[in-house]
Amino acid sequence: MLYNDVRMDGILNINKPEGLTSYGVVSRVRRLSGERRVGHAGTLDPAATGVLPVCLGKATRIVEYIMGAPKTYLAGIELGTETDTYDAAGAVVSRKDSSYVSRQMVKIVLDSFCGEILQTPPMYSAVKHGGRPLYALARAGLTTERKSRPVTVYRLDLVDWQPPCFTLEVTCGKGTYIRSLAHDLGQALGCGAHVKTLARTRYGCFDIKDAVPLSTLEEAFRNGDWQQYVYPVDFPLKDLPAAVIDEAGEAAMRNGQVLHLGEVCPAEPDDVCRVYSGDGRFLGILRRLTEDAWQPEKVLG
Repeated sequence: MLYNDVRMDGILNINKPEGLTSYGVVSRVRRLSGERRVGHAGTLDPAATGVLPVCLGKATRIVEYIMGAPKTYLAGIELGTETDTYDAAGAVVSRKDSSYVSRQMVKIVLDSFCGEILQTPPMYSAVKHGGRPLYALARAGLTTERKSRPVTVYRLDLVDWQPPCFTLEVTCGKGTYIRSLAHDLGQALGCGAHVKTLARTRYGCFDIKDAVPLSTLEEAFRNGDWQQYVYPVDFPLKDLPAAVIDEAGEAAMRNGQVLHLGEVCPAEPDDVCRVYSGDGRFLGILRRLTEDAWQPEKVLG
């Protein structure tokens, strides 16, 4: 049964607390709301905090569009110590002197990690190998070769320097591991490093200053005023071009038929646009096939 008999379709911007898995947050929201369809975008490690978009109801259909958005992190990195997980939760595997590393050295090395780079996922990650997540192999004492893959780092700023620790503000694209970034920085500096603290401060259009603490959200559900924290399903899609269709177009869209919209917004094939009814209801997403032909990709109306 849905909470207060109200159907939930929307997105929560939750400030994930330290020590709880992303799935643990989803489980709590599912229990609080009574909504079966709940999912999150962009996993945060248990030790990490910050912005975790949690989608409810029909919003679970657009998780993939949130996943591609840039993310910003504040990462506290400690030089001189490597761990098997690349963060403070792991076992120490190496200690080296880092006293020779200067702020200027770090800033010079950072330049080589901006742009499109190749990154190897850590063994303690959810990346699959032979159908099993790498962390399951790592916990069994196994290691395996991991393929490097391209990721994009848009910005790396050194915002605090307290050796042997420093803080980076990182804006990056999908699939980037901040733990691997810290590990690789340590390797480049010759002393090793690991992530000591990690907070996600922005994920696409969701900002930490607007994120609701889980304890506050739980209280809101008890008080019945939780709806103030729910963003509309189309909120993360606001940068996509938009089209309005009539009742005939809406019926065609529901039946999966190709729509001809004329000169609507994007200029390239395979672009997408969000679609609304004449009275402003969000109906879903279309993908461009040809100059004016659009195929329904997500039908939510």
